[in-house]
Amino acid sequence: MQIQINTDKNIDGNSRLVNFYTSELEKELARFDDKITRIEVHFGDENSEKFGKNDKRCLIEVRMAKKDPLAVTDHADTIEKAFHGALKKVKKVMQSTFEKIREA
Repeated sequence: MQIQINTDKNIDGNSRLVNFYTSELEKELARFDDKITRIEVHFGDENSEKFGKNDKRCLIEVRMAKKDPLAVTDHADTIEKAFHGALKKVKKVMQSTFEKIREA
C-alpha cells in the first residue's frame, strides 16, 4: 500500500506530519491492506490565515485493485480532527463496500 500526504500552501507538510498520518493510516486500514493499492490524503486550510470555524479540510482517496476509487472529505477546526473524521468515514465506506461484495 502506497501512501501520499499532500498539503496546501497554508499547512506545513513537514516530515513529522507525514510520518504520523502515514502510520495512522497503516494502523487503521491494516485489515484492508491486501485490497488497497494507494491512499492519497489532501489537507487544506480553506480560509488561509484567517480564523474560521471548520475551515480545515481533509480529503482521503483510497484506490483499490480493480475497483473505482473511494473519496471522503471532512471539515473541522483542526487538521487532526478533520483527518480522524475523514478516516472514520473512509473505514465505514470500505466496510460497507466489501460487505456488499461478499453478499453478491
